[in-house]
Amino acid sequence: MSRPLSLFVLVTLILGISHTASADITAFFGSTESPRRTVRGGAIGISLAIVGFELEYSDTSEHTKINTPALQTSMFNLLVQTPFQVSRLQFYGTIGGGLYRERIGIRVNTGLGGNIGAGLKISLVGPIRVRIDYRTFRLRHHFTDRTRQRVYAGLNIAF
Repeated sequence: MSRPLSLFVLVTLILGISHTASADITAFFGSTESPRRTVRGGAIGISLAIVGFELEYSDTSEHTKINTPALQTSMFNLLVQTPFQVSRLQFYGTIGGGLYRERIGIRVNTGLGGNIGAGLKISLVGPIRVRIDYRTFRLRHHFTDRTRQRVYAGLNIAF
C-alpha cells in the first residue's frame, strides 16, 4: 500500500470511530478482604463503544496489628462493556495486569500481578456517574495471600 493511501485509510478510520470514542476518569474508595482494609485510588479510561482500555492505580492500607501488608497496584486493563445504557446502568467486565508493591514494616516486595473483575456505571446527571466495581487480584510473588479481592464505589466523570 502506498504511503498516501495508508495515510488516507488511517485518517478515515480515526474520523470514522471518533464519534463513538469516549473517555472517563474515576476516583474511588472501598475495601479489600482478608482482612478488611481501606483502599483508595483512581482510573482513567478510553472506550470505543464496546471495548475500552483503562489505567488504574490503587493504594491499600497496611494493618500492623495483624501483620498484613500495604498494597499498591498500577494496572492496565481491557474493558468490555455494554455499548449503551439500560435504565441508566452500563455493565462491564475487565481483565488486566501490571505492577504491584507490598510493604510490611521495612520489608518491600515488588512484582507482577493480574486482575479480573466486573462492575457497573450508574448515570446520575449529565456526565456524572457512580461506579461500583469488584476485582480479584492475583500476585506472583507475595508476602501473605496470593489472591486479593477488592470492592469499591467511586465518582466517575465522562468526557
